[in-house]
Amino acid sequence: MGGVERDIDDLPKNPANYTALTPLGFLERAALVHPTRKSVVHGSVIYTWQQTYRRCRQLASALTKRGVTFGSTTIAFLLGHSQSAVIMVDQEFYTLAEEALKIMADTSKNGKFKPPILIVIADENCDPKSLQYALDRGAVEYEKFLETGDPEFAWKPPEDEWHSIALGYTSGTTASPKGVVLHHRGAYLMALSNAVVWGMNEGAFTCGLCPCSIVMVGVSLGLLQHFVGQAFALDRYSNCICISLACITQGLNATFLFTMLDFPISDAMVTSDMCECVRVTAKGVYSAIANLGVTHFCAAPVVLNTIVNAPKKETILPLPRVVHVMTAGAAPPPSVLFAMAQRGFRVAHTYGLSETYGPSTICAWKPEWDSLPPEDQARLNARQGVRYVALEGLDVVHTQNMTPVPADGKTVGEIVFRGNAVMKGYLKNPKANEEAFSGGWFHSGDLGVKHPDGYIEIKDRSKDIIISGGENISSVEVENILYQHPAIFEVSVVARPDERWGESPCAFVTLKPDVDASDQQCVAEDIMSSVDQKCQDTGFQNQLSSDRCLRQPPGKSRSIC
Repeated sequence: MGGVERDIDDLPKNPANYTALTPLGFLERAALVHPTRKSVVHGSVIYTWQQTYRRCRQLASALTKRGVTFGSTTIAFLLGHSQSAVIMVDQEFYTLAEEALKIMADTSKNGKFKPPILIVIADENCDPKSLQYALDRGAVEYEKFLETGDPEFAWKPPEDEWHSIALGYTSGTTASPKGVVLHHRGAYLMALSNAVVWGMNEGAFTCGLCPCSIVMVGVSLGLLQHFVGQAFALDRYSNCICISLACITQGLNATFLFTMLDFPISDAMVTSDMCECVRVTAKGVYSAIANLGVTHFCAAPVVLNTIVNAPKKETILPLPRVVHVMTAGAAPPPSVLFAMAQRGFRVAHTYGLSETYGPSTICAWKPEWDSLPPEDQARLNARQGVRYVALEGLDVVHTQNMTPVPADGKTVGEIVFRGNAVMKGYLKNPKANEEAFSGGWFHSGDLGVKHPDGYIEIKDRSKDIIISGGENISSVEVENILYQHPAIFEVSVVARPDERWGESPCAFVTLKPDVDASDQQCVAEDIMSSVDQKCQDTGFQNQLSSDRCLRQPPGKSRSIC
């Protein structure tokens, strides 16, 4: 007979044996256990965990006094969609926020537009003129706003761990912004997972490496999120904005810009020191490792590529200690992982989405890989791996019937997730929710394979697969092949129309600074020849066109199509 599953007892939950899971208590504990340990280092700005906890509560208090309470959410399409009440913006990007608000005012119905509170965050590393402009336009400076709050503010944890802790916007590759709603339970579990899978011991020193595009903060919940894809970063005020917003009252909703929701909480949990590179450069990274004692940092593969290709004068090698690196945001080329390992970095390759609280799979290192050649180690570590300890389900399935693909490393399917590390859903978007959760799994939209050892590997986004002459070509695979050429610094492969094949691969490459590209024809032919030699078994070696265009100005892309 079916029915509700019964336990062996009828003992109830009570306040002594049950509390809703939330990551907010990690900050309180950090302030209690290590009050004088540094929580943030940003240039000359340094805060301790005790100061950070007080500032969090002070910000929560100040927001409460302005009427930002349970149910308020806070930033532009995003501002209107999320019904933002407060915007916090770095001084460098104030004009962008101002522009967004003007668009909202111009398009508001019946001319009824109530502008949100606009708070500008000053930065000593920026031109002071941008700050003065913001203040002249009526913005409130962050520290002045903070002074209106009570550092002893009595915050409350949520009554229900299903309450929303963050609202972060993502377009993925669809160019259609969707509001990803996350809950306290997932944030708590993933914060624990990050520390476990990455080996973050108490007292680790982490470094945030992410170019700040815009730091407009939704003010209501627990974490600050960066608005650029799968970013790994920590704003100098994020410890305050990060956790304080949830202190306003139980379970607020919020808009954040920082896809790695749980990393600042993981840092609070292990009371690590944290610094942020003001400008993400190889020199800045090496300097932080040598002079500040950094033990862990997160960075996208493009940053790792910059580190391994840095001129000798910008490096500090050998490293003074093993430095742990977590990378995600794009599939890292094996050649980059190999070069990082040669320099003494231990790279943990993770994968995830905004919808899964950021990293939710990891290419867990196996002891038997230690005896393999470095090139093979890098190839194995370039896979997306296995599920986090807090993720209950991960699989690769046939898109037609949701059955698992065979673990042969060849059959392509969609990567799907299930469990507590999956978002609540998309805000005000029932159609997108129905599609995302079809069949009882969250559909990532990423295509991959499952290897015999159970590790998954991304082949491409479903929309980025190049269908050429009836064959599916993975842009990621072509990029990995091109990255092996010694002249290439960066590469991106896309589809272009082809009269014969329907579509064919087109590669945009950036050459390394020391490459002599005066004979563009010769360089292009050498790269094409290298691709042809390494693609004999892929089915597309003859589908690359010989039309090519290389330009050498630093930082500019070149196409080989």
